[in-house]
Amino acid sequence: MRMLIESISGVRGIYGAGLDALVLVRYSLAFGLFCLNQSNDLPLRVVVGRDARVSGEVCMQLVASTLRSLGIEVIDAGLAPTPTVAMAVLFEKARGGIVLSASHNPEEWNALKLLNHKSEFLSPEEGAAVMAMARHPEPPMHQDVVPGVVRTAEYLDRHVDAILDLPYCQPDAIASMGYTIVVDGINSVGALAMPRLLERLGVGNIKLINGDVTGRFAHPAEPLPQHLHGTMEYVRETGADLGLVVDPDADRLALIDDRGDYVSEELTQVIAADFLWRRRSGPYVTNLSSSRAIDDVAARYDMPVYRSAVGEINVVKMMQQHDAILGGEGNGGVILPELHYGRDALIGAAMVLQHLTELGIPLSEYRRSLPQYVISKNKVQVSHPDEALAHFAAMHGDKEISTVDGVKISLPEGWVHARKSNTEPIVRIYAEASSEREADLLARQYMDDIRSDK
Repeated sequence: MRMLIESISGVRGIYGAGLDALVLVRYSLAFGLFCLNQSNDLPLRVVVGRDARVSGEVCMQLVASTLRSLGIEVIDAGLAPTPTVAMAVLFEKARGGIVLSASHNPEEWNALKLLNHKSEFLSPEEGAAVMAMARHPEPPMHQDVVPGVVRTAEYLDRHVDAILDLPYCQPDAIASMGYTIVVDGINSVGALAMPRLLERLGVGNIKLINGDVTGRFAHPAEPLPQHLHGTMEYVRETGADLGLVVDPDADRLALIDDRGDYVSEELTQVIAADFLWRRRSGPYVTNLSSSRAIDDVAARYDMPVYRSAVGEINVVKMMQQHDAILGGEGNGGVILPELHYGRDALIGAAMVLQHLTELGIPLSEYRRSLPQYVISKNKVQVSHPDEALAHFAAMHGDKEISTVDGVKISLPEGWVHARKSNTEPIVRIYAEASSEREADLLARQYMDDIRSDK
């Protein structure tokens, strides 16, 4: 079965069964032309990095050769987290970046994730332009074109340097705590990045598991509790103070507390915000499907929270619109503009660790002070998602609703968010309440309204 998903953020699929050499060349060519057509004075160069997937090296060669054929200098960042590649685009003043990673998809998948010269994922307009060129590529053919050179470089240390240069982390204070920290690197680039950050932060006892950077994932790629039983047990066995779990390209961070219990990905951004608001005032931006916990914590500091459509680029654009000091998504993504406009598990981990150090209490105790909610995630198959959502909105017009991204209904006891999938004929329905039972009941109640229109 061939599997290929094309969208404004890039292209992803199963390597060799949808994502093949021709697709890689078409999209690399289109992105190269996009970079050539930019009206700026930046050097004609593109940074390319990859996670540890087995197909990454051959994909890298195809991408680099295609870009070079246009006269573009290619900087091979090698095995690198997505946020490190984003930082490299800024360091090198490049016209763009390509990350070879399918993020949370299984290991047989790969993807081209495209960054503009600001190191942000492409805007809808930029993405649409690249997609159009990928479908009908017309490369300039000049006999005198000089192939671009390839230069290899490593940016992880510079990424970590940039984190430590921020006025937030105090390695001496962290070192004084004598932390033991477990890192689950899922056998990808987080296994390289997270220990290096922790060493620089002063952590003396780092226990790395799933640290063979082979791209053979030790468990399913999303850092969800049902995938992390072994990691949670290892935290208990070692008596560790904290567990840090990343996805294959290390832009998402999940936490395991000192009792070996999973801490919802939804709380990663909440903890980071609680840390930063103790120092600075300013707005926060997250997406419509993220937990209400961020609003509750913001209320403690009398800070505004703005909500965008789902998708990192939508969060980033709203952050820029409101001059937000921090942003994120409920999948464990933390975005700190002082570093770069992208999700970054490394800065998330640094903020969490410094926060716990200053509080002087374990994560298991601190988490009890945070709002407690549960999100139920569901989907309904429908033939016509747009029509189903329009009918759903009309049915609930007497309630507080938002139609920015699908239909979100805000209720005293929680919320329900229904939005269509961009890749399947389904409507996703998320519901949040104060307990798992209440969240599931809320979701089922509103799922019936979607089903009634299918």
